[in-house]
Amino acid sequence: MLLVTSFCLLAINSFTFAATIPRSDALQHGQPAVVQRQATSTRVADSACTNGPLTRNCWSSGLSVATDFDAKAPPAGKVRTHNLEITNTTANPDGNGAQLAMLINGQYPGPTIIADWGDTLSITVKNSLQDNGTSIHWHGIRQLNSCHYDGVNGVTECKQIRPIAPGQSKTYTFKCTQFGTTWYHSHHSAQYGDGVVGTIIINGPATANYDYDLGTLPITDWYYEPAFMLNERAQHSLVGPPNASNILVNGTMKNANGGGSYFKMTATKGKKYRIRLINTSVDSFLHVSLDGHPFTVITSDLVPIKPYVTDQIAINIGQRYDVIINANQTVDNYWFRVGLGTDCGHNDILASGVQVGAIFHYGGASDAEPTTSGVALKTTCADETNLTPWVSNTVPSAPLQSTLKEFALDFHIDSSQNNLFRWLVNGSDMKVNWGKPTLQYILDSDTAYANKSNVFEMSVANGWYYWWIQTTGAFGLPHPIHLHGHDFYIVGRGDNVWDGNTASLAFTNPTRRDVATLPAGGYLILAFPADNPGAWLMHCHIAWHASQGLSVQFLERKSEIKPALGDVSSVTDGCASWNSWWNGPHAYGQTDSGL
Repeated sequence: MLLVTSFCLLAINSFTFAATIPRSDALQHGQPAVVQRQATSTRVADSACTNGPLTRNCWSSGLSVATDFDAKAPPAGKVRTHNLEITNTTANPDGNGAQLAMLINGQYPGPTIIADWGDTLSITVKNSLQDNGTSIHWHGIRQLNSCHYDGVNGVTECKQIRPIAPGQSKTYTFKCTQFGTTWYHSHHSAQYGDGVVGTIIINGPATANYDYDLGTLPITDWYYEPAFMLNERAQHSLVGPPNASNILVNGTMKNANGGGSYFKMTATKGKKYRIRLINTSVDSFLHVSLDGHPFTVITSDLVPIKPYVTDQIAINIGQRYDVIINANQTVDNYWFRVGLGTDCGHNDILASGVQVGAIFHYGGASDAEPTTSGVALKTTCADETNLTPWVSNTVPSAPLQSTLKEFALDFHIDSSQNNLFRWLVNGSDMKVNWGKPTLQYILDSDTAYANKSNVFEMSVANGWYYWWIQTTGAFGLPHPIHLHGHDFYIVGRGDNVWDGNTASLAFTNPTRRDVATLPAGGYLILAFPADNPGAWLMHCHIAWHASQGLSVQFLERKSEIKPALGDVSSVTDGCASWNSWWNGPHAYGQTDSGL
């Protein structure tokens, strides 16, 4: 369900613009706070900037796309309140027939949450599920000094770790210190695969101009069996997880028998459109293109980048790309094509001959399906590489030798437990305790973390830390690695074992984002500073792999966490209500990592 709000803009130099995703309101003016960082920025904000179709690089109050939002916070904006309720229901997104689902406010995807850069979001989530806890993670949101609202079972909440028990509610409150496109989803086992997912737009400046914003375009795999059932099957499979049944674009698609319908985007010839692409899949690396219309790519995840033009985009799970389309072709209907990275995945819809994707419709064209042709989509599982951040930061190389920590990825199959499959990081699969999150250990001054907590401390304030993720086992697969609470800098990447040669690493303005693909059999070297006290998860975003333990957590400046958080009653109250429910009669036990 695509939510688009309309508003009017003034005509400028004989151009008239209307009907776009708006800034919710003008930001309030005030003195911005400054957070010290050990990185240098080369671009300066223009204090006279006002955002508009011809000046998308501008914003207000001395802020622009040249502002380093990790170093300079915007002035306080409005408080935006939302209410989300998760229920057991059914869904039929592709016409294949109704199936069990868990939906937010009865819709799929869930409501799009829209705010402005600097606003505060206050989102109350009510769990009306019959037999499931839940938690909501706000993917890519930095959560500066608000890690207890990050929404991770067993790490940051009991109402966030507890999870939220059936019949209970939790209000998540956090400031929008970044701008761009992202999403939210359940972090309770494989639950988001059953429909607990929605999208987020934080309005702000951009690195290229456009007329209209068509909003978010989430793309996902879809399964005809419940995700929890498939997750249990995947944990004991020697041949990998099951194939998905279909691929949905904004919650709809045709099925293998021709039923269902395509999502349609409508454009006016001669205008430029922003589309916010999001891969919300459980287990699918995707490629997308639009027949006859190249993409101008302006962001990767929540990081503005130097625009580049391409005829297709590779997008792994959790990643986002904002693109601009120039509607300058003949009035007609054009295929927005979606392909699968078959080098690392499978989907049953591919054998049907049904075109996977959506329709880009010019006003005045017929309602017929497109007959256009386009580029051959890639089948590989490798990230985009032309991702140069607009704000140039230099990562200090000096801390590399003293802080570099290797994460060796391997796997283990326990034949004594019906071939239980577990992904290992340095020999340990991660498993959280829903009743006692990591934050509760901090509040209790308890350092006796449970077995399989996979805790790694970052103690030096604002110090830079390096992490070398290396595939070591024979079972090499690409993994979308997602970090909570930070963007990381990708200073190294390769398809083999890193040889320790630092000359090959990139320290000057490397790619910065919150999800990156670990190459099959290869490595990633990531860096980020300890500038956000909290407990932060890093994990593979393939839902089955996270359930099988492919995660670690960073305990960042633990002595400062409690003072930074202030009121932590949501953690302690949440644990009490969760434990009360969990210790009573319920329908299931914890059989996976809990994440």
